[in-house]
Parts: sequence; C-alpha cells; structure tokens
Amino acid sequence: MKLFRSAAEKELDNLIDEMKINLANNYKSTAHAARIKLGERCEVLHHEGKLKDADYTKYRAIFDEYTEMLKDYHH
Repeated sequence: MKLFRSAAEKELDNLIDEMKINLANNYKSTAHAARIKLGERCEVLHHEGKLKDADYTKYRAIFDEYTEMLKDYHH
C-alpha cells in the first residue's frame, strides 16, 4: 500500500471498503451498487487524468474481481 495516495485513490478505496463491508453483512444489493459506482468512478477519474494508468489498471482488476464474484446476483 502506498504511503501517499491521491484523492482519486482514496475515493476508490472507500468504495471498495463499502463493498467489502456490505458483502460481509450479506447486503448484496448495496454491495452491487457500490461495485457499479466503483467502475464508473474509475473510468471518470482516469479520463479526467486524476488516476494514473498503473492505478487505473489496479482498480479495474479489483472491479473485475468483484464483478465476477457478484455475476450470479440479480436484483
């Protein structure tokens, strides 16, 4: 983990934490919503130049991991 994280990284880390907490408490609907927001914010922050390519790759991998985990969950 980096010692100094950008505001963009902190925002995405908070979404990941929210997703993990909701999954731990079996709130899959809320976790799914946080996953979607993570993917959207990752794209926007990268497009705006606020998220470096290496960090973008890292967060997209996390998004993909949770997408796979929640793929069979439907509202």
